[in-house]
Amino acid sequence: MCKYHIVFTPKYRRKIIYNQYKIDIRDIIKQLCSYKGVEIIEGHLMPDHIHMFVSIPPKISISSFMGYLKGKSALMIFDKHANLKYKFGNRHFWAEGYYVSTVGLNEATIRKYIQDQEKHDIALDKLSVKEFEDPFKG
Repeated sequence: MCKYHIVFTPKYRRKIIYNQYKIDIRDIIKQLCSYKGVEIIEGHLMPDHIHMFVSIPPKISISSFMGYLKGKSALMIFDKHANLKYKFGNRHFWAEGYYVSTVGLNEATIRKYIQDQEKHDIALDKLSVKEFEDPFKG
């Protein structure tokens, strides 16, 4: 059983994953995963990052899968939304790198974390609304 928790972000962590982009990115990722035989157990698209809990066949390494997923999805996103080329230039939609951890016996914990991530981020945003005054202002 090769299960992984993966997190990756758009370039410069731009908050781009919303409205029609969110639906299109979801469909593209689902399509690319099905091509490779990767099962998406749980997933959540946040405005500035993506959480995925996936089961990858043992013949595919995580690094080759992520290279494939990020590379092909970027090309497909730019083909579908040509206006994004001006924001991201050079067809680089995703930031370099990704977070990955293997999932063993703590599968339920990872699922709950992915499901509750958006609620947690919203709560943190509400806490951090206060504007801080400059302590050196005379």
